[in-house]
Amino acid sequence: MFKVLVIAESSGDRLSVSTLEVCRAASELSVRLGGHWGMLVDHRAAEDAGVVAPEVSSFDLQGIAYAGPEMLTDIAAQVAKAADLVIMPATSTGKDVMGRLAQTLDAPLAQDCTGFEVIAGRPVFKRALYGGKVTANVKLSGELTLVSFRPRSYAPIPLSDEVTKARPCKVRFSELMAAVTLQEKASSERPDVTEASIVVSGGRGLQGPENWHVLEDLLDALGPDAALACSRPVSDENWRPHSEHVGQTGRAVAPDLYIAVGISGATQHVAGIARSKCILAINKDPAAPIFKVADYGIIGDLFEVVPALAAAIRSGT
Repeated sequence: MFKVLVIAESSGDRLSVSTLEVCRAASELSVRLGGHWGMLVDHRAAEDAGVVAPEVSSFDLQGIAYAGPEMLTDIAAQVAKAADLVIMPATSTGKDVMGRLAQTLDAPLAQDCTGFEVIAGRPVFKRALYGGKVTANVKLSGELTLVSFRPRSYAPIPLSDEVTKARPCKVRFSELMAAVTLQEKASSERPDVTEASIVVSGGRGLQGPENWHVLEDLLDALGPDAALACSRPVSDENWRPHSEHVGQTGRAVAPDLYIAVGISGATQHVAGIARSKCILAINKDPAAPIFKVADYGIIGDLFEVVPALAAAIRSGT
């Protein structure tokens, strides 16, 4: 029987949205392959009603506030050997852990996949290459294989009405392993850019960090599901944190709506937003490359257009 294991990401007692998305992938994989799936999760999240896996193994961090990539890899390596396929979200933490896990277990790994199909009884995973222009079919060979799925590749699995009883999992902690006892949380209550349904992204056209209030006002008008992002030059200039950088060398997003404000649209940036369902570009340069990939475009001064757009959204016009 084919066994799929999800390595969960959680914050305290809550599973991440990206984890619930890969739970959907795990469920579909187990059905297609005639097997079952389970999840390895921090015991605090395992006690929450959001646990939806048929089989759940929980680990106790023994007073440690946060399991960093090194610690999570060590824990996962002790459990993953019982599975045929291990999957995790392709977040920054997920890709870090899966890379370490592949080396630890000497197992093949496909990172940042967007889907799968079953051919001759084996899963074949899909990866976007060259900025989404080409899709590669990846078949992994081995008794144990590892895959990470790009956020928003699947809809989150519905939360269960019943709490699944988690099975405690005994794990060893390395004596040389560093423990994180304090984790600073981001001050913003907005969703992560990889999980948001709406992303508003700013570029050098905003002219400086002091003008970011223009985008924040638009975010407030759009509601709590909107997240703030930026282009690489903006993060390179330290106008905004690197965690908001969207692009080939930053974070890939796939929102329902992506609003590019003052962004020229370099190839590297377009590669990170290619899976957006709808792209709206606002730029005063009619020849900006971003208009070639945008579904809708507004040519004009962003300092006039964006406040007008925010006001129109608030008024419902």
